[in-house]
Amino acid sequence: MMFGARSPLAGGEEQAGQALRSQALRSQALRSQALRSQALRSQALGGQDGEQAGGRSGRERAAAVGGVVLALAAAASVVWGDFDPGPPTWYLWADVAGGAAACAALWWCRRRPVAAGLVAVALSVPAAAASVAAGIATLVVALYRRPPAAVAVGLAWVAASLARFALRPPGLAPYPVWALVAVLFGGAVTGWGILARTRRQLLASLAERARRAEADQLRRAEEARRAERLDIAREMHDVLAHRLSLLAVHAGALGFNAAATPGEVAEAAEVIRASAHQALQELRGVIGVLRRSPSTQPPLAGLAPLVQESRRAGMRIDLREHGVRFADLPETTRRTAYRVVQEGLTNARKHAPGRPVTVEVGGAAGRELTVEVRNPAPAGPRAALAATGAGAGLAGLEERVTLAGGRLERGPADDGGFRLAARLPWPREPVVE
Repeated sequence: MMFGARSPLAGGEEQAGQALRSQALRSQALRSQALRSQALRSQALGGQDGEQAGGRSGRERAAAVGGVVLALAAAASVVWGDFDPGPPTWYLWADVAGGAAACAALWWCRRRPVAAGLVAVALSVPAAAASVAAGIATLVVALYRRPPAAVAVGLAWVAASLARFALRPPGLAPYPVWALVAVLFGGAVTGWGILARTRRQLLASLAERARRAEADQLRRAEEARRAERLDIAREMHDVLAHRLSLLAVHAGALGFNAAATPGEVAEAAEVIRASAHQALQELRGVIGVLRRSPSTQPPLAGLAPLVQESRRAGMRIDLREHGVRFADLPETTRRTAYRVVQEGLTNARKHAPGRPVTVEVGGAAGRELTVEVRNPAPAGPRAALAATGAGAGLAGLEERVTLAGGRLERGPADDGGFRLAARLPWPREPVVE
């Protein structure tokens, strides 16, 4: 191996580092979205928790200042009217003190809407200058508190208005007319505030739902990437186990045959070099899956190249395809059949070296494809390669066959050997994948 060449394993480590960094960035994005959603929900509900956590926003401060200025202007106009047409009476002192206190309570109405609203409403009974501040406080309660509290404060405002009209008749119209105006105005203010609060909550709920949908989409994309990495791990086992078993066979033959001629040694060394080069090429292709497709594609030429390669390693293989053209199979079926034969030859080479292997493929479109690999029982002591496997190949192969819609059969054959067979779907029409 040349020291200047870039190892595919180094490329895999670099790709793994990039994947970890990408996963950390996605996790940070999900946490930021959760924080933004919580802040939006607190702001929309306008509850005490959101107020205590973040305080007043600039828009809320501007609205509070505007409400206080409007209440002060209305109170000033009422106080000015107390000087006309006669000398000042107790109305003047009640309006000055009650109007100032109601405006002060209105400033704190956003933090304690119900308490401040009830104070302003109570002050509006003797002080007509506090009536506008009491109406604004009633609207604030309806905007930022639940409907029962808003209705209670609205009813209190109507009752205070009726009491004030009885205590200080405004003139221009009889008392029943002003009572009707108070009821209608109180109902309109309270109803509009409740409707605005409900609309704000609905918009916040829709925004939260959209953010959750985006977070779910990111989660599903992460799960798809994780599944792709698992698929790559299975492909690495299927591809490299076959090549490395060939390397082990040829290397073992060199160590066993000490009297081999230089020509035989050179030929075996060339086979080892070619197999190692091919293994590196396939490993590089599997690592390239991280940037391209989710799995490597088996050759369209069929099973003959795979069988011929194993024959060059010394295996005796009888291939019976029964007229099945590998290129006519659907992509998923073709890939799965190829992996079944590859895994079967690898296991036969490991557990029954030197024994003949039968590979049989049959079926027709519209029915099913059958792939079977059989080998007799091993002769002599257990092969050295038999102890190198962990059974992960057959487990992964069974999962692959199941996902392809087929079923895998494995176990002892009638002659005492081993049989690996798969039945895969083969639709009449080609499947577009």
